[in-house]
Amino acid sequence: MPVIAGAVGAEAAVTEHVRVAVIGSGFGGLGAAVRLRREGVTDFVVLERAGSVGGTWRDNDYPGCACDVPSHLYSFSFAPNAAWPRAFSGQPHIRAYLERVTDAFGLRPHLRFDTELLQASWDDERRLWRLRTSQGELTADLVVSATGPLSDPKLPDIPGLDGFPGAVFHSSRWDHDLDLKGKRVAVVGTGASAIQIVPAIQPEVKSLTVVQRTPPWVMPRVDRGINKAEQWLHEQIPATAKARRGLLWLLREFQVGAFVKRPRLLKAAEQLAKSNMRRSIKDPALRRQLTPDYTIGCKRILLSNTYYPALAQPNTELVASALKEVRGSTIVMADGTEREVDVIVFGTGFHVTDMPIGDRVVGANGLTLAEHWKDGMAALRGCSVDGFPNLLLIIGPNTGLGNSSMILMIESSLNYVAAYLKALDDTGGVALDATAEAVRSWNTEMQRRMSRTVWTTGGCESWYLDSEGRNTTAWPGTTAEFRRATRRLKLEEYDVLQGATTS
Repeated sequence: MPVIAGAVGAEAAVTEHVRVAVIGSGFGGLGAAVRLRREGVTDFVVLERAGSVGGTWRDNDYPGCACDVPSHLYSFSFAPNAAWPRAFSGQPHIRAYLERVTDAFGLRPHLRFDTELLQASWDDERRLWRLRTSQGELTADLVVSATGPLSDPKLPDIPGLDGFPGAVFHSSRWDHDLDLKGKRVAVVGTGASAIQIVPAIQPEVKSLTVVQRTPPWVMPRVDRGINKAEQWLHEQIPATAKARRGLLWLLREFQVGAFVKRPRLLKAAEQLAKSNMRRSIKDPALRRQLTPDYTIGCKRILLSNTYYPALAQPNTELVASALKEVRGSTIVMADGTEREVDVIVFGTGFHVTDMPIGDRVVGANGLTLAEHWKDGMAALRGCSVDGFPNLLLIIGPNTGLGNSSMILMIESSLNYVAAYLKALDDTGGVALDATAEAVRSWNTEMQRRMSRTVWTTGGCESWYLDSEGRNTTAWPGTTAEFRRATRRLKLEEYDVLQGATTS
């Protein structure tokens, strides 16, 4: 890899230089690495703050952790896996899949483990990125940020929590050394992680207090094992696996209209969710507590066959009130309910609309990405931000999904990365900078389309929305629409920057 000379004080220092620096080694980062190699780019590194690949599927290894998207759709189209053991596979199988992808595509020489990005700053004179990491400094022509929105846990600021004598941790930082057998455990939150954790730990704990601020809509999980005959068929005749994936994709594409244009069509789904509840919850009072007062889909729809049965067990109690404070080993809810517990598990989500990476990336104008986004996240086609040349985002603003596989969105963004590289080669420029007008126009259209979606009209507060109530996370259309939007790069949406302004 080439090196460049720079000045540090009065001394000259040699800094490693790469064509592309990829941040993160989850689905997005590994997918970017594969695509770069396919485009003939081998001068790149993947910076990973942890000691192995996997991203959110490495960090989230709590009891019961599994995907709520079918396995054959939640995988790369260029790396099919005939050996998925279940229709909805668990975390160990997904993480193992990512390890196999890493080896199959020869990505390990590019990986830099235990290397956390501390700051990335655009040097407008040299027209490159300067990266400071926990392992030293390097420069790069382009930066591909694939840190993902579900990477940094969000813990509420609860008075007295620091004085709690027992164990406290977030679901994505599970304490596997702690034996929960016989413990009084509180699970705070009722999101996607919590509804998997609750049934997984309920049989072994002494008591389980589920602290619910807002009830979720929970649909049946149509899961089953994939037998050896099916696996053999998919291995020997890959077209069958491709057809299975295509059918799964098509079914979800048909559902999109109800989410983004006609939320009233979701009423039938609400009835199915209520039937799912009635099968397990016989207590009318508990059913009332568990029934949402917003349109299904406004918050993430959850899938489980075991959550409601776990809540109905004698050692489980649902407290339908937010956690207000902690007094010693007592948790106190907003309605005054108090419970003595030994362990507190937070299933309270992640920093999504205030991604921590935003504080670490500094653009051409000296502002951080977070400062630039003070009025809400926005990126051209979910990938490019004005004032941040040669920065590409994977799972950027308004690329999230409510009903399908994010791998589809990631692969579309990778198409855009390839188009970006081609545009640089074709124009002879050293960098592209999205124009403010192009980003503004794109975001205006996103928010216009968002105004009629269930996420905006459904009557709930969710992690899709930022502090001002704007939906800057979800994609208001089909995955096919996003694929078309990112198929090519429109040069008129960019300023082409030429060589370094100084020698």
